[in-house]
Amino acid sequence: MAKVKAKSKSKLKIKKDDDVIVISGRDKGKRGKVLRVLPARKRVLVEGVAMARRHVKPSQTEPQGGIVEREATIHLSNVALVDPASELPTRAGYKVLEDGRKVRFARRSGEVIDV
Repeated sequence: MAKVKAKSKSKLKIKKDDDVIVISGRDKGKRGKVLRVLPARKRVLVEGVAMARRHVKPSQTEPQGGIVEREATIHLSNVALVDPASELPTRAGYKVLEDGRKVRFARRSGEVIDV
């Protein structure tokens, strides 16, 4: 029997290239840029956070092979957006601007995140 992937119905408020801070876990307090978002699993890949060692076979991309340190995914609930105004963790909200664009904004300061 094939495994069925569950689709995520909720709208994620964290996107690729966002600046985030880890709010819980072993890397609490670290900041980084979101490299990848996995919405179906509700996980993100953050630059320099949750480093894990992987055994890699030699290939064209990794000619040397051996043990390589790579980022592992962490759950969305363990990261928070960084407020552009105060550099503190914040939640995101949505609002529609006068020109009709729907943008995300930082709930802490009201600053627009999407430019």
